[in-house]
Amino acid sequence: MKDKIKFIIGRVKAGRLQEMWRQTVWIYHYARRYWLAMIFYTLLGMFGTVVSLLTSMVSRNLVDIITGHEAGRVVQTFCMMIGLSVGATLVGMVSDYAAGWISMKVDAEIKADIFEKILVTDWESLTNYHTGDLLTRWSSDASNISAGVLSFVPNFIIYFFRFVSAFAMIIYYDASFAIFAFLGMPVSLILSRTLMNRMVNNDKRSAAMGARMSGFNQEAFSNVQIIKAFDLVRLYIARLRQLQSEYISMRLDFKKMAIGTSLLLTTVGLLVSYASYGWGIYRVWSGAITYGTMTMFLTLSGTLTGTLHNLTTLVPTAIGLTTSAGRLMDIVEMPREDYSHDDEVERFWEAHRAEGMSLCIRDVKYAYQNGTLVFEHASMEAHPHEVIGLVGPSGEGKTTMMRLMLSLIAPQEGEVLLCGGDAGDKYGHRSCEAGDVLALTASVRKLFSYVPQGNTLFSGTIAENMRNVKQEATEEEMIEALKLACAWEFVEKLPQGLYSPVKERGGGFSEGQAQRLAIARALLRKSPLLLLDEATSALDVATERRVLRNIMQDRYPRTCIVTTHRPTVLSACSRVYGIRDGRCVVLSEEEIGELVRGF
Repeated sequence: MKDKIKFIIGRVKAGRLQEMWRQTVWIYHYARRYWLAMIFYTLLGMFGTVVSLLTSMVSRNLVDIITGHEAGRVVQTFCMMIGLSVGATLVGMVSDYAAGWISMKVDAEIKADIFEKILVTDWESLTNYHTGDLLTRWSSDASNISAGVLSFVPNFIIYFFRFVSAFAMIIYYDASFAIFAFLGMPVSLILSRTLMNRMVNNDKRSAAMGARMSGFNQEAFSNVQIIKAFDLVRLYIARLRQLQSEYISMRLDFKKMAIGTSLLLTTVGLLVSYASYGWGIYRVWSGAITYGTMTMFLTLSGTLTGTLHNLTTLVPTAIGLTTSAGRLMDIVEMPREDYSHDDEVERFWEAHRAEGMSLCIRDVKYAYQNGTLVFEHASMEAHPHEVIGLVGPSGEGKTTMMRLMLSLIAPQEGEVLLCGGDAGDKYGHRSCEAGDVLALTASVRKLFSYVPQGNTLFSGTIAENMRNVKQEATEEEMIEALKLACAWEFVEKLPQGLYSPVKERGGGFSEGQAQRLAIARALLRKSPLLLLDEATSALDVATERRVLRNIMQDRYPRTCIVTTHRPTVLSACSRVYGIRDGRCVVLSEEEIGELVRGF
């Protein structure tokens, strides 16, 4: 006993209760928006309890009437019995509907809010989580909370009211039956304490296994081509079987615990019922109560035992819900991106729409969270009507530089700025005046178009993909962008043209075609800055040159930055930066020529 007390005190000191309270408050941040519906649900539950107790009383009277051969009251009492039963059924149906409505609304509210918060969470922090884990938290944990949100205050009030009212009726008619009604309660309390500890462990194991299963499935389905190409089908089937075996083993453990608990509770319930039944027979035999009163007591005894069990199971249920809340709070409490400068960005854009914008990176230092240094004192500039090349060995920071430009990550030192105005000299030398500068934040992304490595098309149609970035785009505007990206030459030959279907991850098109569609989508947005991260790697040299030439000759004041492993692109660039020892160095024409010859 002392050890148990020490354990409880230790948990309190460790802040478990405070944490559970904080998680509970977080849950009701969503649930309180439906407080009127929850009050209605609570009142329905209490009303249903009253109807149930009245039914017990009428049933008692009906039994006494029948055993007493009072024929004159049978029909009237029987009709009351039917009416109360119908009323209880209707109340139960309305209560179930109200519970379902509240659960669905809370579920939608939580999922929509979590979805939004995940999308605006700091990108680098978010990459610490596997997408399968994020999906499990967003889906399963949110559903767990919404399904059980009524298990807190409303159900506690309903169960407590049911317990007190049933107990009061027993005391009123025959206090001796209260002893038998309470016989099973110590067992229920002991079991609830044991179940509470196991529930915490089970919830953690279930959440971890759910994340593993979701992550495995998501990666497998996303990489079916790789699995087939490397003949990994048998390997992945074996891995799935292993995960399923672990899952089944875990669920069987839970099932064994549930069966054992149910068996013990059933046994205790039967003992209590038969003890109550025996005592009732004795009381009827001695003339202390009627047979109808005895049947009512047996019903109320079962109500008390069942309600007490419901009350005690609220504790492990609460632990499960707060565990789910904690997993979601881990996500939503991560650092958020800064979208507070939208108005400032709009004003800056209106002021420089005609002339375009320059991108200025000054003395930037950046290291990953694991401490790996990528840039130190890195500087570069890009101006309207320029195509700037960025080259360097694989893994030296080209994509990281793109992420800095997009404000997906932030430098530890230095600054990344937008400057209004025309291009500088051939080496990019230009000074941004103090009043002509905009620091990069998440709000500035609306001024960028971006084509990353790999296939970035969504399922739908070509037109739907393009209108994702400009919803009001006309067919003429889409065709113009497709022509600039050298994509219209194959799109116009498709049976459905702009409305040809695109499968998941660009299925139905070659890698080169998918890249050109992605470039066209970026051009359609008419952003003043265009970032192409290895975006022409699947194109042949001639098509690649045509795409870059079209971008340069377009009269729209666009600043374009291209990362590439293919030096053949560099001759089409206004200026080329090479990443060397964490810096960005402007390459001379001789150095560019040497790269081209060595390719």
